[in-house]
Formats: sequence, structure tokens, C-alpha cells
Amino acid sequence: MSDYISGNINFAGLGNGTDFNQLIDGLVDIEKRRVTSLESWKQSWQDKVEQFDELNSQMVSLSSTLKSLDTLNEFMAKNVSSSNSNILTATADADAQEASHNVVVGNLATNDVLVTTSGVSSLSTSVTGANTNFTYSYAGTSYTISNISAGTDLQTLVNIINKHPNSEPHIRASTVFDGSVYHLQLTGRDLGADNQVIISNTGSLVFGAGDFNETQGASNAKIRVDGFPDDGTWIERDSNSINDVIEGITLNLKEAAPGSTVSIGVTTDTEKIKENIRTVVDKINEVRTKILELTKVDTSQGDDKVTGSILTGNYGVDMISQNLKNITSSKGVGFEYYDADTGTGDYYTSLGQIGITTDTDEGSPTYGLLIIEETTDDPDKEKFTLNYALENNPEEVARLFAVDKEGVSRSSDFSYSSQLDVTEPGSYDVVITTSAAGISSATIDGEECSISGWQITCNTGDPKGLALDVNNQTPNSTFSGIVDIKQGKAGEMIDELAELTKPYNHATNEGGPLAILKENYGDIMEGIDKKIERENSRIARMEYRLKNQYARLDALLGQYNQQQQALTSQLAQLSQ
Repeated sequence: MSDYISGNINFAGLGNGTDFNQLIDGLVDIEKRRVTSLESWKQSWQDKVEQFDELNSQMVSLSSTLKSLDTLNEFMAKNVSSSNSNILTATADADAQEASHNVVVGNLATNDVLVTTSGVSSLSTSVTGANTNFTYSYAGTSYTISNISAGTDLQTLVNIINKHPNSEPHIRASTVFDGSVYHLQLTGRDLGADNQVIISNTGSLVFGAGDFNETQGASNAKIRVDGFPDDGTWIERDSNSINDVIEGITLNLKEAAPGSTVSIGVTTDTEKIKENIRTVVDKINEVRTKILELTKVDTSQGDDKVTGSILTGNYGVDMISQNLKNITSSKGVGFEYYDADTGTGDYYTSLGQIGITTDTDEGSPTYGLLIIEETTDDPDKEKFTLNYALENNPEEVARLFAVDKEGVSRSSDFSYSSQLDVTEPGSYDVVITTSAAGISSATIDGEECSISGWQITCNTGDPKGLALDVNNQTPNSTFSGIVDIKQGKAGEMIDELAELTKPYNHATNEGGPLAILKENYGDIMEGIDKKIERENSRIARMEYRLKNQYARLDALLGQYNQQQQALTSQLAQLSQ
């Protein structure tokens, strides 16, 4: 072969003038069509993976939005008005009832402030002639700042006090300049009458213990709410932000006004709730729109020319679509249908009851997406609109979206006590058997429970960590019932999205459907890469072999050509 090919220079075509390179290139190009087909095949899998990533990103974004609205306090907004915002303002959470309250602010909570009567002419003036200690008490506990060096000036003393571990959490030091001298000021860091600052020993400092004058005393905030207390006393707190007097309401005291009554009114902000619902629906529709785009079927050219999209019929995408649709169309987890006769159950158990449904009109631009029917002209359907639901039962609307693992017993024989984070939402059958000695056995959802007095706790299965108090203590009896752990639609979808977007775990070969498909498609693409590599090697060998063969043929044809020319010459001479 070395006689005909040297490095990148070949001699094909030199023997007889025929361009064998063109012939070789044509044969190689024909063989490369298989490589092109393999590369196209690989790209189709890569395109699917890229779409998986986009869909996964949108589901993660949906989950993030839902996590900002998955509790009643986040989802259900309350407005609080104040008749005098200079005296007090207020905020409310989901527990606040729609009502009016009258509040009198008798006093604001304050911290203790001490300022020395005497002072020094400069911040750099020494305030101690010998090494000394400084002792004070705060909230009844004594603290000592040790080893203040001789010659320490006022500014350094302030820094020592502020940085010392025995004072930093309790008092803050500063200086007050009255125009001629600098005074040392000590301020208690906490509000409330119990947080007094008392100087007990100043050692060799130029400021004696009796030199500190209380310019502001530590005191509690004092209020009366709706005329209580009515005996001349006050409700006292050590803060000007009070959240434990009126359920669900935080009072923010601004100014003491013992002779004035401030009225506050609590209302439900239905527009904010509606805005939250629109946000959730829009984010869900973003995911639905992406799925519809990836799986749509084009029949515009007739039934005999039906074409699918990149992921039409893909079982992973179909699974995601169906699982998310099931959540938006089904009854809430742990929710109980409302019984008008007994007044028990949940007033709203599904999104359809508040006007949120899937558009099934194939000619509609929102086909397959969630739509919100806020109003209607049909009086028979009015009760199933969002506006009606928000006007009549805004709390129940918010609960449908955002109640967070709320435990409720449907039986008077036992009551809900507590649960752990691992307890799964759902409705569970409870069976309890008693004996003369107490509870003899108990199960929740068929799982055996541990018994402690008249309380049972499930230790396995979905209701793991769920604890119930047994109210029916009749001996030698068996009774049953249902306990619900309610989960709003936001939390339910968050849990499902966590499973659907779970990354692939190579140790357990587990993950969300898209992660598993990506892993499988990655294996397929690796296999295609190996096939492409083998094909390229085969084609390179074939090209090498062809060049060798045609170079030999070219040389042979060159020899024959020379022989022909010689014979022609000889024949010509003989004819002469």
C-alpha cells in the first residue's frame, strides 16, 4: 500500500487520467447515509430530553408558586381598618373573625434608659485611673464587665460595654453631648417593666453608681379591648406589637391615648383571594399548555394524514398530565362532603363547586385548560361561580386550596390529638376495642396502634404518627369511625409535583417519570453514539481499502496504457 499512498497524498487517477477519487467519495457518501440516519435518530431523542427539561422546569416553577400559597395565612387575606392609625394599626391572619373591636391604649411599652448626671469634656478623656470592674443588673440578673484598664477613655468604655458578652444582649451604651460635656447613656435592649437596668458597682470609674439618672423607665404596654378589663386595670404586655389578645389579630401600638377609643374592623379581602386563585390557575395552565403542545395531534390534512408531536403518546408525559388533572378534578384529600341536615363536612370539596373547571370545547382557544367562571347569567348555575363562593363562604374557598394537614374526627367516640410530619393526608378508618382494663386493641387504616392510657398512636403506614384521644371509655366495647387529615389542593399538588420532578437516583434506580425517561434515553443515545463510532470506523477502513484498490487499479491501467502505446508505435513502424 505504501507504494501508492503516502501520508495525505494519494496517486489515484495518475495512471490513466481517470478521477477515481470522485468515485471513491461517492461510494463513501453512500455509506455515510447510515451515519446521518443515526445522527438524526439521536437528535430525536435529544429533542425529547430538552422538552422534558422544559416541562420539568415549569412544574418546579408551579410548585414554587404553590408553596407561597399553601397555608391559610398565605392564601386568605384579611383587611384591618383603624379609626386612628396614629394611635394604633393592626394586621390579621386567617384565624381572625370578621368583626369590630374597640381598643384603648393606656401606655406604650418602653425600655429603661439611664444617663449619667456628670460628664467629661471629650470622648478621649480618661474615665478611670485604675483597672476596674463594672457591675449592673438587668431583668433581675447581675452581670459584671471585668478588667476595664486604667486610662480607658469614654469612647473606649462605650465600645467595651457594647462588645462584652455580658452586656451585648442586654444593654447598649452610647454618649449624650449636652453642648459642653459628654454623658454616658445606658439603654436596656428590651421593652417591658421587668427589664430594668440597675447599676450596682462602677469601681474606679468617674461615674458613681448613684450618678446614673433614669430618664425613661421600663414599662409595659397597657390596653383595654372591648371594655375589658372593666375594673380599672389594664391588659399588660412587654411589647408594642400584641398578638395574643384578639385571636388572629396583631395590634401595633403607636401612641398612648388613655382617653381615646380606637375602633378596628376586620374584613376578608376577597379580591386578594381571587388574585391568589388566578395565580394558581395560570401557573397550572402553563404546565397544561406545555403538555398540550408536546402531545397534540394534527388532523388538519385529513384522517389519513394524522401527525403527532414530539411526545405524542409518551407514557411519562401522559402520566404527568393525568395525575395533575386528577388533583384538579377530584375531591380534596381528607375532605368530607357537606351534609346540610347535620351541618357537618366541608362546604366545598372540589374546584368545580367554586367555578373552576376544564374547558372541554375543542374549538375553544382554552381547550384543555382550566377556566374560572366568576359570574353567570344562569341563576341555576350561580351557586357554582367563584364570585358567589367568595361572597358567601370565603373561608371555605381558602380552606379548599390551603388547609394544611388539619385533623378532624367524624366520631364522638374519639377525637383528633396530633400528628407528625410523616403522617400522610387522607381519610382513615379507626377501630377501637376496650376491655375492663382499658383499651385492648386499636387500628388506624388497618395498622396496629400503640396504646398509652386512653390515647392511641399509629406507628406504621400512611397514618404513622397520628394520635387520637379515646372519649368512649365504655368497657368491653368495640366502636369505629373515621378520622380525616385534610390537605388543600395547593399542598396536594405540591406533594405530587415533588414525586413527578424527583431527580434520578442511580443507587436505587428511582426517580420521577421524566427523570427515568431521561436516564433511559441517555442510554439509548450512548448506544447510538457507539453505533456511529463503529460506522465511522468501518467507513474509514472502507475508504482506506478503496483508495488502496483503486490506486493499484490506476497503476495497472497505466501500465496497460503504456503497453498499448508501445504496441501502437511498433505496428505503425511495421506498416511503413
